[in-house]
Amino acid sequence: MNSTTPAPAPAQTRAHPALTDINGLRLSGIFPQGREPSVRTLREWTRARRIPHHRVGHFVYYDLAEVSAHIRTRLLVPARG
Repeated sequence: MNSTTPAPAPAQTRAHPALTDINGLRLSGIFPQGREPSVRTLREWTRARRIPHHRVGHFVYYDLAEVSAHIRTRLLVPARG
């Protein structure tokens, strides 16, 4: 018997965003060449919730697209002085 219900849509090729660890975030290219923040700085920003992150257990991962958009629009780092 023929069914008139539509077939389910195919799954998207990218169901989950690509997540990376702190070293991948540092070296991903979203920061200017030679001006990448240190691991310590990124951990401080994560602890202070200044950059978006995802926790899986005790591991911390970053979505490069989210972090890049956040840095370009909302992250303000005071100048040294």
